[in-house]
Amino acid sequence: MLSGRSQPESESAHVHAHAHAHVHVHAHGHAHGNADGNAHAHGDAHRHARAHRRAWQRGVTLIELLVAIGLVGLLMGGLVLGMGAISQSRLKRSATMIGGAIRVAYNFSNSTSKPARLVFDFDARTVTLEQGEGAMLLHRGEKGGGAVAATEAEREATEAAEQIAQGPKAPRTTFQAVHPPGMGSDSDPESRSLSPGIRFRRIEVEHDDEPVDSGRAYLYFWPGGQTERAAIQLMIGADPATASEGDIITLKVAPLTGKVEIAGGPQELPRPRSDDEESEREDTGR
Repeated sequence: MLSGRSQPESESAHVHAHAHAHVHVHAHGHAHGNADGNAHAHGDAHRHARAHRRAWQRGVTLIELLVAIGLVGLLMGGLVLGMGAISQSRLKRSATMIGGAIRVAYNFSNSTSKPARLVFDFDARTVTLEQGEGAMLLHRGEKGGGAVAATEAEREATEAAEQIAQGPKAPRTTFQAVHPPGMGSDSDPESRSLSPGIRFRRIEVEHDDEPVDSGRAYLYFWPGGQTERAAIQLMIGADPATASEGDIITLKVAPLTGKVEIAGGPQELPRPRSDDEESEREDTGR
């Protein structure tokens, strides 16, 4: 009897234990599933945050690049403007120096009662004052203006002119460099140099038939207060073909007063069409 009652009880106990174990396994599986889901969700959130951070970093890099490009553009623009302002200042300073040299030569010839001339050297970029001995007879159309030749090209031109000319020939004046106050510099007491980056572009003087753009050009002065009409062009840079109008200054010299008018851009020297027009031409110096 006892054994018959204990078997159902043991079976019931076994079924109950099995059910409890099943519930435990189910609960464990459910918990494990929740953990996997949470881990999966956490991984997705982490990847999303990381991708967002990378995208944000890329955006900042592009912004920084644009800012850097903008700053470089501003700096380059300021540098170009600064260099242009410096060149313009040097151009004006050179024009003022040439104007002062013309005034010195004009007064020097008057005070010494001797002819004088300014020598404009295109290659050396200098202007030099020279004094002549004896009377100076101006020869129109000659490269040296009638003075003793100072270069090989002038000697050849002088010989060719004398072969054509007939009759007695006037003696030619010899010129020597002088350095009165207002001319010369510490490094070269006889010459004044143009500012860096400034060159002679073209010089037209009354005694020359054609403008001079290389070698030497001369501007003569005589006692009693007289010089030649002239147009002296200065430019920024080394190539006359590429110089813009804003990079050129012209100094126009009045023959009776020796005064200089400074004008912007290239200005040509008006040529008289006859001797009557030459004698009637007014002095425009102010």
